Amino acid sequence: MISESLLDKALGAYLGFACGDALGATVEFMSSKQIQRRYGVHCDIIGGGWLALEPGQVTDDTQMSLALGQAIIDHKGLNLKAVADNFVAWLESDPPDIGNTCKRGLERYRKTGELSGPPREDDAGNGACMRNLPVVLATIKRPDYFIEWSLLQSRITHNHPLSDAATLALGRMTGQLLNGQTVDACYRTAENLISEYPEFAYRPYSGKSSAYIVDTVQTVLYYFFNTDDFESCLTTTVNQGGDADTTGALAGMLAGARYGVQNIPKRWLDRLEAKVSAAIYTQTNELIDIAQFL
Repeated sequence: MISESLLDKALGAYLGFACGDALGATVEFMSSKQIQRRYGVHCDIIGGGWLALEPGQVTDDTQMSLALGQAIIDHKGLNLKAVADNFVAWLESDPPDIGNTCKRGLERYRKTGELSGPPREDDAGNGACMRNLPVVLATIKRPDYFIEWSLLQSRITHNHPLSDAATLALGRMTGQLLNGQTVDACYRTAENLISEYPEFAYRPYSGKSSAYIVDTVQTVLYYFFNTDDFESCLTTTVNQGGDADTTGALAGMLAGARYGVQNIPKRWLDRLEAKVSAAIYTQTNELIDIAQFL
């Protein structure tokens, strides 16, 4: 039996993720000063940006998450080839954007069938971390599966210790919140990450918010731990600029899991593409259902 609390937080995480993606995409690659000069405070989903998106349109963050989630649903578990095939189908659909590391990994798979690549120094981007939420939802009762599935899906495109560590840490934090633990548990998980990889230390905050996984995680942790409601967490994160669709998505994931779907501003939920919202509602229910039987 799925509890209402779990479903509320799971929907909060997935819809919050998509809202962060759609909100942040408008100001991706802008600096915080540029955002301030143009928008004052950017706080509405209006589309535009360098990708010239429609209001409510999402980017690779949400699209790759949905591709991963659908593969898990279709196979009632992790079928890595199905995940890679879904990613390639997405790649071939002419998406609005795709990161260089994701593109390289998917082209390697399309050419060779290899489901992972060798470790690379330039694999320390945020592309694996950004799409892992469906794994978190499907393995909410199986921490052993969470680790295995997270790393397997990551290695299709990213093979770097920092990417691995960040994907696991943010996934664990999300799972802790979904399971009803407090933000103190998340804080301990973040401190464990930093004790193993001091690069992720976010106090004092460096102000960098690039696609480098260290910058991404520092930004997300800083604003998640220094705000006390969903809207302020997401707004302050994306107004930092940089890779704002991904930092926004990951901040929205954590904040949604913390505060629940009821606390996501209605104006943001109403702006999301209808087909994206529908897919998220369906996937969330089905992924949580899978989790009951793993």
